[in-house]
Amino acid sequence: MSETELLLDRLKGELRARGITYAQVAGSLGVSEATVKRMFSRGHITLDRLEAVCQLAGVRLADLIEATTEQPAAITALAPEQEVRLLEDRKLLLVTFMVLNGWTVGEIVETFDVTEPEIIRRLATLDRLGMIELLPGNRVRRLVARNFAWRKNGPVERFFEAEVKRDFLDSRFAQPGEHLRFAGGLLSRDSILRMHQAIDELTGRLDAFVQADLDLPKSEKFGVGAVFALRPWELPAFVELRREPTRKKF
Repeated sequence: MSETELLLDRLKGELRARGITYAQVAGSLGVSEATVKRMFSRGHITLDRLEAVCQLAGVRLADLIEATTEQPAAITALAPEQEVRLLEDRKLLLVTFMVLNGWTVGEIVETFDVTEPEIIRRLATLDRLGMIELLPGNRVRRLVARNFAWRKNGPVERFFEAEVKRDFLDSRFAQPGEHLRFAGGLLSRDSILRMHQAIDELTGRLDAFVQADLDLPKSEKFGVGAVFALRPWELPAFVELRREPTRKKF
């Protein structure tokens, strides 16, 4: 993430903490709401507009720059003990997912069967685990990247295998908003590795869309899941017809 993107991400956090919408920012700047969304999503903003938005958010530009400069790089993977702790408490797992996706305490209470004191206790737990910094007013500074990776063969990945994957794939993917494509072919080792890179890039695009939509009302957003996978594989019926019924090793 560039320095400008970090600065705007921090500024969006200040706006969310004060309940200031893109529509209000647009009205203050005298531009359309679509222009404001592009401004934040693409990182294209003039200094005059940046100062005006800072004034609306009640924060000095110099303080915003200083806070952004001091902010450590987001953690992209959890320690085993952090993963174990998340799975011990489903409400903690819920609060973690929501705050990393920009939800406030009030929004979580409004949507889920969890009380404000329960959320605050779990935010304190996340603070002790080093995943967030709990700020005055129950605001949150994320120390973990929103799209952090689960450990290979770790506790959460095993949880995914046992409880999530089957439920997620138990669909014909024919309803509105659902989409599934299966494709296969013969690829070289080099092309397989390039496909791995393409999957990583697609995952990054999903995260970019999430960031761009952070400030939209909850009524305009849907929780989604996506699985991008590629592996050397052959239809079992084909394997049985091979003269030497073994699969090639990659």
